[in-house]
Amino acid sequence: MMNNFVTITPEEFERSPFHLIGKEWMLITVPDTEKECGINAMTASWGGLGVLWNTPVATIYVRPQRHTYSLIEKCDRLALCFLGDGHRKSLALCGTKSGSNTDKILECGLTALEIDGVGAIAESETIMICKKLYADDLSEDCFIDREHLSHYNGDFHRFYILQIEKILVKQ
Repeated sequence: MMNNFVTITPEEFERSPFHLIGKEWMLITVPDTEKECGINAMTASWGGLGVLWNTPVATIYVRPQRHTYSLIEKCDRLALCFLGDGHRKSLALCGTKSGSNTDKILECGLTALEIDGVGAIAESETIMICKKLYADDLSEDCFIDREHLSHYNGDFHRFYILQIEKILVKQ
Protein backbone atom coordinates (compact mmCIF):
# COMPACT_ATOMS: atom_id res chain seq x y z
CA MET A 1 0.00 0.00 0.00
CA MET A 2 2.84 2.40 0.76
CA ASN A 3 3.95 2.35 -2.87
CA ASN A 4 0.78 4.32 -3.70
CA PHE A 5 2.18 7.31 -1.77
CA VAL A 6 5.04 9.72 -2.30
CA THR A 7 6.60 11.73 0.54
CA ILE A 8 6.72 15.51 0.17
CA THR A 9 8.05 18.29 2.37
CA PRO A 10 5.71 20.70 4.15
CA GLU A 11 6.99 23.45 1.81
CA GLU A 12 5.82 21.40 -1.20
CA PHE A 13 2.33 20.94 0.25
CA GLU A 14 0.05 23.33 -1.63
CA ARG A 15 -3.48 22.39 -0.55
CA SER A 16 -5.54 25.06 1.20
CA PRO A 17 -5.95 24.17 4.88
CA PHE A 18 -9.22 26.09 4.86
CA HIS A 19 -10.65 23.76 2.25
CA LEU A 20 -8.82 20.62 3.38
CA ILE A 21 -9.84 20.82 7.05
CA GLY A 22 -12.94 23.01 7.00
CA LYS A 23 -14.67 21.56 3.92
CA GLU A 24 -13.23 18.10 3.27
CA TRP A 25 -12.59 17.27 6.96
CA MET A 26 -9.92 14.96 8.32
CA LEU A 27 -9.66 11.76 10.30
CA ILE A 28 -7.45 11.85 13.38
CA THR A 29 -6.11 8.32 13.76
CA VAL A 30 -4.62 7.07 17.03
CA PRO A 31 -3.53 3.69 18.37
CA ASP A 32 -6.33 1.61 19.90
CA THR A 33 -5.34 -1.89 21.00
CA GLU A 34 -9.02 -2.75 21.60
CA LYS A 35 -9.71 -2.58 17.85
CA GLU A 36 -9.03 -5.39 15.40
CA CYS A 37 -7.31 -2.96 13.03
CA GLY A 38 -5.29 -1.39 15.88
CA ILE A 39 -6.46 2.21 15.40
CA ASN A 40 -9.37 4.50 16.17
CA ALA A 41 -10.41 7.39 13.94
CA MET A 42 -12.31 10.56 14.73
CA THR A 43 -13.54 13.09 12.18
CA ALA A 44 -12.46 16.68 12.78
CA SER A 45 -13.25 19.87 10.89
CA TRP A 46 -11.49 22.30 13.22
CA GLY A 47 -7.74 22.66 13.01
CA GLY A 48 -4.90 24.43 11.32
CA LEU A 49 -1.57 24.10 9.56
CA GLY A 50 1.35 26.47 9.93
CA VAL A 51 4.74 27.13 11.43
CA LEU A 52 5.56 27.45 15.14
CA TRP A 53 8.97 27.29 16.81
CA ASN A 54 10.52 27.11 13.30
CA THR A 55 8.68 23.79 12.87
CA PRO A 56 5.87 22.77 10.50
CA VAL A 57 2.85 22.10 12.72
CA ALA A 58 -0.77 21.06 12.69
CA THR A 59 -3.24 22.05 15.39
CA ILE A 60 -6.22 19.85 16.26
CA TYR A 61 -9.07 20.30 18.73
CA VAL A 62 -10.72 17.44 20.63
CA ARG A 63 -13.43 17.57 23.29
CA PRO A 64 -12.62 15.68 26.51
CA GLN A 65 -15.77 13.53 26.33
CA ARG A 66 -14.69 11.96 23.03
CA HIS A 67 -13.24 8.44 23.21
CA THR A 68 -10.41 9.60 20.95
CA TYR A 69 -9.37 12.17 23.58
CA SER A 70 -8.23 9.47 26.04
CA LEU A 71 -6.35 7.69 23.26
CA ILE A 72 -4.56 10.88 22.16
CA GLU A 73 -3.55 11.51 25.76
CA LYS A 74 -1.80 8.10 25.84
CA CYS A 75 0.14 8.33 22.57
CA ASP A 76 3.10 10.40 21.37
CA ARG A 77 2.38 10.20 17.63
CA LEU A 78 -0.73 10.12 15.47
CA ALA A 79 -1.87 10.68 11.90
CA LEU A 80 -4.10 13.19 10.18
CA CYS A 81 -5.76 11.49 7.22
CA PHE A 82 -7.51 13.39 4.44
CA LEU A 83 -9.71 11.05 2.41
CA GLY A 84 -10.82 13.39 -0.36
CA ASP A 85 -14.00 13.01 -2.41
CA GLY A 86 -16.21 9.97 -2.15
CA HIS A 87 -15.77 9.26 1.56
CA ARG A 88 -18.30 11.63 3.13
CA LYS A 89 -20.32 8.70 4.57
CA SER A 90 -17.24 7.30 6.30
CA LEU A 91 -16.31 10.74 7.63
CA ALA A 92 -19.86 11.24 8.93
CA LEU A 93 -19.84 7.85 10.67
CA CYS A 94 -16.44 8.49 12.26
CA GLY A 95 -17.72 11.85 13.49
CA THR A 96 -20.95 10.59 15.04
CA LYS A 97 -20.25 7.10 16.40
CA SER A 98 -18.05 6.48 19.41
CA GLY A 99 -15.00 4.32 19.07
CA SER A 100 -15.61 3.12 22.63
CA ASN A 101 -18.24 0.67 21.38
CA THR A 102 -17.59 0.21 17.66
CA ASP A 103 -14.68 -0.40 15.31
CA LYS A 104 -15.32 2.54 13.00
CA ILE A 105 -12.57 1.62 10.54
CA LEU A 106 -14.08 -1.82 9.90
CA GLU A 107 -17.65 -0.49 9.86
CA CYS A 108 -16.68 2.05 7.19
CA GLY A 109 -14.87 -0.55 5.10
CA LEU A 110 -11.63 1.41 5.37
CA THR A 111 -8.17 -0.14 5.54
CA ALA A 112 -5.66 0.49 8.32
CA LEU A 113 -2.11 1.17 7.21
CA GLU A 114 1.04 1.53 9.33
CA ILE A 115 3.56 4.25 8.46
CA ASP A 116 6.66 4.57 10.62
CA GLY A 117 4.82 2.92 13.52
CA VAL A 118 1.75 5.18 13.20
CA GLY A 119 -1.66 3.89 12.11
CA ALA A 120 -3.32 5.66 9.19
CA ILE A 121 -5.99 5.05 6.53
CA ALA A 122 -4.89 3.53 3.20
CA GLU A 123 -7.72 5.21 1.28
CA SER A 124 -6.38 8.68 2.19
CA GLU A 125 -5.35 11.19 -0.45
CA THR A 126 -3.00 12.86 2.04
CA ILE A 127 -1.54 11.57 5.32
CA MET A 128 0.36 13.65 7.85
CA ILE A 129 2.39 11.73 10.41
CA CYS A 130 2.62 13.89 13.52
CA LYS A 131 4.28 14.05 16.91
CA LYS A 132 2.61 15.78 19.86
CA LEU A 133 4.51 18.88 21.02
CA TYR A 134 2.06 20.78 23.21
CA ALA A 135 -1.45 20.51 24.63
CA ASP A 136 -3.68 22.90 26.53
CA ASP A 137 -7.37 23.44 27.20
CA LEU A 138 -9.44 26.27 25.84
CA SER A 139 -10.81 28.33 28.72
CA GLU A 140 -13.85 30.57 29.01
CA ASP A 141 -11.70 33.23 30.69
CA CYS A 142 -9.50 33.52 27.60
CA PHE A 143 -12.24 34.24 25.06
CA ILE A 144 -11.83 37.82 23.86
CA ASP A 145 -14.73 37.54 21.41
CA ARG A 146 -17.40 36.08 23.71
CA GLU A 147 -19.68 35.28 20.75
CA HIS A 148 -17.75 32.05 20.15
CA LEU A 149 -18.70 30.73 23.58
CA SER A 150 -21.95 29.68 21.88
CA HIS A 151 -20.04 26.62 20.62
CA TYR A 152 -19.71 25.35 24.19
CA ASN A 153 -21.62 24.12 27.20
CA GLY A 154 -18.60 24.06 29.50
CA ASP A 155 -17.07 21.25 27.39
CA PHE A 156 -14.09 23.15 26.04
CA HIS A 157 -11.76 21.48 23.58
CA ARG A 158 -8.19 20.52 24.35
CA PHE A 159 -5.93 21.67 21.56
CA TYR A 160 -2.82 19.84 20.47
CA ILE A 161 0.07 21.33 18.56
CA LEU A 162 1.63 18.58 16.47
CA GLN A 163 4.93 18.55 14.64
CA ILE A 164 4.37 17.36 11.08
CA GLU A 165 7.07 14.71 10.69
CA LYS A 166 6.07 13.46 7.25
CA ILE A 167 3.48 14.24 4.56
CA LEU A 168 2.46 11.51 2.14
CA VAL A 169 0.29 12.16 -0.90
CA LYS A 170 -1.33 9.55 -3.10
CA GLN A 171 0.23 9.30 -6.56
